[in-house]
This record gives sequence, structure tokens and C-alpha cells, in this order.
Amino acid sequence: MKGFKFMHRMGKLRSNEEHSAEFGAAAQQGSDAASETNVFHPETKPRKLRRSWIAASAGLALLGAFLVGAEKRYVTANTVTYYKVLVKGEEIGKISQKSELDQLFEQKRQEYQLKYPDSVMVLQTDGISTEAEKAFKPEIDSSATLDKLDGMLKAYAVGVQLTVDGEVLGIVKDQETAAAVLNGVKNHYLPEAEASAGAELKKMSASSSAKAPAADTVESAAIREQVAIVPVKADPNKVLSVDEAVKALTEGKEEPLLYTVQEGDTISGIAKLYDTTQAEIFKNNPTVKELTLQIGDTLQLTVPQAPLTVVTVEQVEEQVVTEPEVIIRTSDQLAAGKSKVVRPGQTGLKTMQYRLTKENGLVVKEEWLGQTVIKASLPEVVYQGTKVVGEGTGKFAWPVSGASITSSYGERWGRVHKGVDLVSGNRTIKAADAGTVSFAGVQSGYGNVVIVDHHNGYVTYYGHLSSISVSAGQKLEQGAQIGIMGSTGRSTGTHLHFEIRKNGGALNPMKYLQ
Repeated sequence: MKGFKFMHRMGKLRSNEEHSAEFGAAAQQGSDAASETNVFHPETKPRKLRRSWIAASAGLALLGAFLVGAEKRYVTANTVTYYKVLVKGEEIGKISQKSELDQLFEQKRQEYQLKYPDSVMVLQTDGISTEAEKAFKPEIDSSATLDKLDGMLKAYAVGVQLTVDGEVLGIVKDQETAAAVLNGVKNHYLPEAEASAGAELKKMSASSSAKAPAADTVESAAIREQVAIVPVKADPNKVLSVDEAVKALTEGKEEPLLYTVQEGDTISGIAKLYDTTQAEIFKNNPTVKELTLQIGDTLQLTVPQAPLTVVTVEQVEEQVVTEPEVIIRTSDQLAAGKSKVVRPGQTGLKTMQYRLTKENGLVVKEEWLGQTVIKASLPEVVYQGTKVVGEGTGKFAWPVSGASITSSYGERWGRVHKGVDLVSGNRTIKAADAGTVSFAGVQSGYGNVVIVDHHNGYVTYYGHLSSISVSAGQKLEQGAQIGIMGSTGRSTGTHLHFEIRKNGGALNPMKYLQ
């Protein structure tokens, strides 16, 4: 453009000089002619001079117009539109086309998606903008600008966050994955998910006969806490898979736990229940001794506690071998106190039904639903020389009518229980078989207790009574009232603790009660 302006100025200068020269030459010619002829024509000479001057001016105007038009066309042809790239309002460079920016965004998004294939990646382009500009032959380096922007681009994963009471439990890909995680947490505590469910479900002492657990039925499984699922922008490295999230929500973190000792608890049983060691329990509780452990004692434990509580209600069955009834018949052929088995008995088989309520796989409530006899036992017939009042028959009746079992016999679910705990609306306690009261009073752990000797090797215990109706040495018939159900001694509520012992060893009452 500067060149055009220079040429235009030179054209004007040149035209003026030529015009002056021509005007001077014409004047000189007129002077010469006048001197030669001494004749002056005032109309002829000025008219010619004006025509020459007008022609010269018109030529100059045409030349100037041409030069100006050419200059404009040149500038227009070399003026282009480009785009300034701004990051948070600050220019980082220039690009030729906006499509170059879009191509970079898509390329970068695909790179992040390939790097994190299990997440939905979104490129962060907030704060990046362009401004269109026009200039004459601008200097544009799109490649350098895009390379600079490439190094500034970041991405985040679209995910959902699982929280309980504001505490973040984890982040997963989407709502569908979150639902799969919560379902996986529930399934983790169902019987099918427990590797040793059959062995842990029902444990009896060595004196109990073998049984085969039947298939369990899950009535319900629910997560107690309200889990909120909220969409979030997340670091893709922190987005969990279904398996990772289920593991985190079921294993939990080690935290302090205050455990209250219950009836039948042992240090070994508590250690097994919470997957810890006896040494760890004794370390945390230096004053605790195995032999002095009492119901109601508290233990400080450090155990993994899952952030979610899965409550399951299951119906379970187990098969129990039943002992035969013993039928006593008198015989004057035998001396008093002597007996003889004339027909050996045969064991039977029955199915026991229970409803278990568990929290994260640990039994918190046990209900006895009933029983089904599969094979009836064959009574054993025994002849005795005489029948003495207070001597048992070996056939035991329920000591309380309309009873429900709240805790069953044996090593069951991590605890050892020498009898069964019975509750009933009818609190009257009766002798399970004929016998003689060998003890009626208070014993450690049992509270008010009555012990009946049946003079055939069997002894029965009736513990936690609120009151006792018999005294030591008293002879009883089967069904005789011996006391009222209560909660004395180491007891957590009103119930009857009932035991059957033979030759000093505890037996499973469920095998004898008719």
C-alpha cells in the first residue's frame, strides 16, 4: 500500500511539472511570435492554452483513479480472517480455521477414552474460546497454537458417587453399575455366597448325631442404610469396577467395636466370629480371663466393619437324629433297682426348621419354627424289678407348655450352649420326668435353679426361675410344678434354661423331648 501511495504522489508531482513546462513553453512561443509580428491576438492564444491544461488535468485524474483502485484490490485480496484462541480470556495463539480446534478436542477426547476404557470421559473445554479477526497478510502458526493447547487440555470421568449420611463410600461408572454394586453387596451375604455356609450354619457338639442341612430359603435381603447415588465429575483413576466396589463395601475398615458377652460365649468363639485371634482379644482386654468370662462383660475388639449393613432373613433346616423312647416295664423277676433291656431301641430322624435373622452374615436372632418327623424312633423296652416313686422313665415331656426356642443346644453360630432356652406365655415350669429334687436354690450363672435326679442316669436342670415351688429331697411325678419362669442369674430376659444330662454329660434336649 505504501508503494501505491508513493506512485500516486509521484504521478501528481510529475503531472504538475509537465503542466508547468507546457505552460511555460506556450508562453515563450507566444512572446516570440508577438515580437516577430508585433501583432497581439487576445482571443486565440488563451483558448489553446486552456484546452491543453484541461486535457492534462483529465489525464492525471484518470491515472490517479486507476492507481487507487488497483491498490484497494490488492489489499482486499490479501486480507484474511483468522481466529485468536483464548484460555480464560488470555490469548495463547492463532489458528486459521475453527474446525482445527474441534478436531483437536475430538482427538484429545478419544485419547482419554482409550486410556480409560471403563469410564465415560468428558474433555474439559470450559474457559476456551475463539475470537474472529481480519488482517492483511497476518502471521498464523496453527500448529504451534494447537500444540500449546494440547498440553493444557484435561478430561474427567462421568460417574456416580455412593454416599451414606454424607460419607463417600465409592465412585462407579453410572447408575446401572451402582445398582449392580448394591445387589452384589446383598448377594455377598446370602447363603450361596458363603463358602462354608453349610458348616457354619448349624454346629453341634460331638455328642450330637450327624445331620445334613437342607437347602436354605432367603425370605428377604435388604441394606439397612439409605444409600444416595449422586452424579459427579471424577478422577478416572478413582472410578471402581463392580468387583472392586463390592469388595470395598463388604470388607470395610478396621475400627473399634465394643462387644457384650452373651450366654455360651468363649474367647475362641468370639475370635472365630469376628475373624480375629484370641491373642488379639487378650491384648486389647488384659484383665479378661477365659474362665471368668461372664454374661454382660464387654470386650474391646478391633475388627473390620463394613460401611453397609445387609439384613437377611432366612429359613433354614437341619436333620436331627432322635433318640428312642425308653419304655420301662416292671418285673418281679428282677431285684429292686435292677433293670434289663428286652428290646433295643432304634434312632429316628426329624427335620428342624428355623428362621435366622442375620446382619452381615452374623446371626442376631434365631426362631424355632417347628419340626417334621422323617422316621419315627423305635422305643427301647426295659424291665425293672420295681417301680419306685421318683424314678424316671427316660421319657421327657416339655417342661413348659406352648414353648418357643430362643437359643438352641450345642456349639451353634460361634457359641456353646449346654441346653435350650424356652419362652412361653405360660410361665409355669413342670418336671420333665419323674424324679427326686437333688437341689433347689441359687447357683452361679443359673440364678434360681432346680435340679432333678431321675435315678436312671439322667438329671434335668431348670434355671433362671423367678420362684421355686419344691425343696431338696422332694419326690416328683412327671408334670409336677417346680417353679415359675424368670430372669435370675446371668440372664438377658425372662426364659427357662433347660438341660438334660446323663452321667454328668450334657445332652441335646431336642433329641429327647416328646
